[in-house]
Amino acid sequence: MATANRNLSVYDKTTIPNAKDFRFGIVVSEWNPKITEGLFDGAIAALLDCGAKEENIIRWNVPGSFELTFGCKKMIASQKVDAVIAIGSVIQGETKHFDFVCSATAQGIKDLNVHTDTPVIFCVLTDDNMQQSLERSGGIHGNKGTEAAIAAIKMASLDI
Repeated sequence: MATANRNLSVYDKTTIPNAKDFRFGIVVSEWNPKITEGLFDGAIAALLDCGAKEENIIRWNVPGSFELTFGCKKMIASQKVDAVIAIGSVIQGETKHFDFVCSATAQGIKDLNVHTDTPVIFCVLTDDNMQQSLERSGGIHGNKGTEAAIAAIKMASLDI
């Protein structure tokens, strides 16, 4: 497992550009809110810790992870953000629905990165069970939202 013995919330601020001049969008899936709110909390904390101004962070909610692509697309078109973080959680169930949602969401976010000039960070947990999701959204493995925020800052700074 890639996160074994690794805390996703650890970063070295000396290696990260100051985020004070950037605008960030965060699009959050309402599905599995215990997980997505934990990821959002991690992302916000890291952005603010790295200098982002609260007024330069925009949050939109969408119903589920499948809708993240459209939400991110609309945010890029209307909000003049330097990077967008797409936050979602898809947990394996008994049907192939998991596979279709995960694949379509990853493909959609990849397509936005190819077709727009605004980086979209993939912060969608695709776990086998709720416990794995809890461990990666503020639990023993830290917070993937924190990691996504650091990626957003680094990607936003590529134009400088």
